Parts: sequence; C-alpha cells; structure tokens
Amino acid sequence: MTAESDLPILVGVGQHTVHWDGSNPADAPDPISLCVAASEAAIRDSTAPEVLRDRLDAVVVVRTFADSIPGNVPPTGRCANPPQSVARGLGAEAGAGVYSISGGDQPQKLVNEFADRLSRGEHRAVLLCGAEATAAAKTARRAGLELDWSASANGPLEDRGLGPMLLTEYEISNGLGWPAQTYPLFEEALRARMGLDREAYLALMAELLSGLSTIAAANPFAQFPQARDAEFLITASKENFPIASPYLKWHVAQESVNQGAAVLMTTVAQAREAGIGEDRWVYLHGHSAVQDRPITERNDLSRSRSLELVLQQSLSTSGIDASAVAAFDIYSCFPCVVLLAAEALGVDWRTSPLTVTGGLPFFGGPGNNYSMHAIASMVIRLREHPGDFGLVLANGGFLSKHAAGVYSTRTPQQWSAVDSSELQRSIDEGPAVTGITVTEETLATVESSTVIHGRRGGERGLLSLRNESGRVFAQTGFEAGATVSELASCTETIGKCVRVHSINGNNFVRPNLPEAPKPLFPASSST
Repeated sequence: MTAESDLPILVGVGQHTVHWDGSNPADAPDPISLCVAASEAAIRDSTAPEVLRDRLDAVVVVRTFADSIPGNVPPTGRCANPPQSVARGLGAEAGAGVYSISGGDQPQKLVNEFADRLSRGEHRAVLLCGAEATAAAKTARRAGLELDWSASANGPLEDRGLGPMLLTEYEISNGLGWPAQTYPLFEEALRARMGLDREAYLALMAELLSGLSTIAAANPFAQFPQARDAEFLITASKENFPIASPYLKWHVAQESVNQGAAVLMTTVAQAREAGIGEDRWVYLHGHSAVQDRPITERNDLSRSRSLELVLQQSLSTSGIDASAVAAFDIYSCFPCVVLLAAEALGVDWRTSPLTVTGGLPFFGGPGNNYSMHAIASMVIRLREHPGDFGLVLANGGFLSKHAAGVYSTRTPQQWSAVDSSELQRSIDEGPAVTGITVTEETLATVESSTVIHGRRGGERGLLSLRNESGRVFAQTGFEAGATVSELASCTETIGKCVRVHSINGNNFVRPNLPEAPKPLFPASSST
C-alpha cells in the first residue's frame, strides 16, 4: 500500500473556451494556445503557481483529433512536439513530454497511469492537458483565412502514436467507420432490448438530452450554452437535421469547438512542501481501464462488457457502491453510452444527472479530450462538497475502450494502483462471435440497422445481421434507393430476415425485407 505522503492528488484544474467569430485572424485560437491557457489556469488554481511551475517535470498532452486520423495533413499544419510547446508557453521546463494515443478514454486513463507513477516517486508534478480548435479551423476555411499551427518547441518527446486499430478491415469494408454512422447500431440494438418502438425511444433520447443541455446552459465553459427542450430535440428541422437513424444533429457530440482543459497532479508530500492547502486536494480513489473486442466479435450489440467491468472495478477498488456516488460524468458522445452506464450503475438518470459539464452535444465534444473537462469540473464540484464521491467514465472508439475514476476530497483509507489485467484477460479470452465471410447468397436476421442521411435524405443503409454461423455487416449500396426507402419506412427491421450477397468482398442486402416466419437468430442476447 502507498504511504500517506506518497498519495497522488489533483491540486489544480483549468478550462478555457473561445467563441471566435473569424473577424480577426490574430484572435484565432489553436490547440497549443488553448492548452497553455487552460494549463496556466490549472497552475494558478493550485495556489502555488511558481513553486509547481518549477517542479513540473512531465507534460502530457492528449492527442488531437486531426492527429488521430492516419495520414491526415491538416491545412493548418501541425505542431511536431505539443508537450514541449505547452511547456514553453508556460515558461516551464518539462523534463518529460508525452503525446498520447488517440481515444476519448485517454484523459482518465492518463490520470490513472500518472497517479501510479507519482506514487512511486517517478515525478514531482505532472501536467495533463489537451485541446481542440476545430471550430476555428472551420471558421477560417469558410472565411478564406489561412491559419498556421506548425510552430513547435524542441525537447524530449514520447509520441505514443495512434494506438491500436479499433475497427477491423472487414468492418471498414462493410460500412463501419465514422462514429455517428456506427453508434446507431448500438443504439437500435439497445432500443430493441428495452422493448421500445422508434417513437418511444426517440422521446427517451430527447428527455435525456434535454436534461444535459440544461446543465450546459449554466456552464461558463460550454461551447453551446443553450437549453434545448424535448420538443426541439425530438423534431427534425433545419437546425436539427437527420444524421443517421435514430440520430438528429443535437443527439450526438458536437466537434466544432475551441476548448482546452488541464489537470495538475502531484503528491501529498509535494503539496505540503509547496504550501498548497488541503482544500485544493482531490484524491483518486479507485480506477480501471480495459478495451473491448472488435465490434464483429461482441456477443451483444445492446450491451458493453468493457463499460460494465470498468465501472464495477472502479467502485469496488474505491470500497463503495454506486449509491455512495454524489456526482457523475458519463461520456455522452451518443445517448446509448449514458443509458448503458446508468443501467450498469443502477442509477436513475432522471433523478441523478449523469454529467457535471452538460455533455458532449451541448458542452461540446473536444475530440479525445472531453473527459479532461469532466475531471476538471468534477474537481471543482467535489471541492464545493467536501467528502462527496464523484465518478468519471471516459469512452473511446466505438464503445471500444473505457476508463473510469472515482474521486473525493476524502483521504483514501488505503491506495494502490489498480491492475485491470484480469478484466482485460476475461474479455480477450471470453466467448466471441465469428465474422461471416459471405461467398454465396446467405440468409440472416437483422439485429440492428440504420439509414445514413446526406443532403438529399437517406442515402445508405447499414445493417448488422446474425445467423447460426455468426455476424455479418452489410450495406444497401448508394444506388439501392428502394432498399434504403424500405429501411427508412419500415416500422421495425430488427428480427426480419434478409438475403446477403457479396461483391468483391463487400456485403450487400437484396431488396425486400420479408417477414421471417421465425428469426434465424435472436435479435439480442445476454452477455
């Protein structure tokens, strides 16, 4: 167990949001300037800025969305060394610089990692930060302005790269890829398991999201601080247009933001030496992080095994259960993530708000860094309510990677870094669904489907199908208008039987969705 003086603590947090209108290019934010502004706020928040600036020996930056796309060369250029560039902007010397892998799980996973490293004496003070300026890039492009974000400092850099691929080549070739076009398969599978028709589920999503927007409206760091009522959220309109069924625009994370957040970590001993009062200290109690199998291999698309295990371990290693948690921030890129977490926790989201920021659709979705904002907001919330517990759940990929942490101003009775290897092994070695390679026309049952929309309406259907051999993903094809229309107008596709054929390794469904006399495979199964 870790000695009390070596306990890792969060002592400073900062956030920075810019609403740039494009009128003056000199005012345009960029990821590094947003990181510096948020980090400067975090250092000041510690109440010992000069001491901690001198003791800062690691700067860790969450990978930007632009740097998470293989082969992408953004028109703004890219900073070659974000950690050292942030350190230079702060007037600090960072002995170690880390640039994370991609994924929305990273902020919490990095807190978990560096809490362990601090407790073992590897560092004195660590700054974690990240930012996105996607809105500025888009505004500049529309205005015909050129932005240059290529300036970079030199120094030690551990660039961890993109990380593992979260989709297989089979999944990508058969239509999976962009999150807003893939998550609908989870959403529709969950709807079916809940026994709701599409109208009832749309109303449920609108109710959930309206509550998130109310919290965002009161958050000074929100990019879209406007409360949206359920009627607006349930109705397709020019401002709330269809993306992929069942989603309208404001049902999903909004990436056009200019937001940065930072968290400053140290140890009890270092904080005492620096003269930081205990009213600033927030402890990480329990935590966990695991990665799920590829989507094809998951037993049930209406559940997330990795999400469930991470929440269970984070609570158990904190010595509490969900009923003891006073505040939550559940990653809310899409409604199903919040609903699945609420189910796993046994929490009623109608009476226990599951965000302290307002959520990714309304607070804003700054790429991989959203949960840094959640952690920063949670620290403020817990300082205002000493003794309360708060839980943050971060999600990466396609319900692919989860990391969670339980926080409190209470001193842990005992603390040690959490080993999640057994949980990871249970996923890696557990039962898996086989992906079907279609060589001749095959019958399969729809377990989930979505219609992907473009400017002209529904353009393409994407289906997840099962039969006794396993799972197959298939599309309608961009010119299969009749099939797309049928998918869009069908009251219920789940449980129907379709014919699948393959062209050059890509799977397509035949027109017509006849009622199967008996589904070839149940639409939803237990984990």
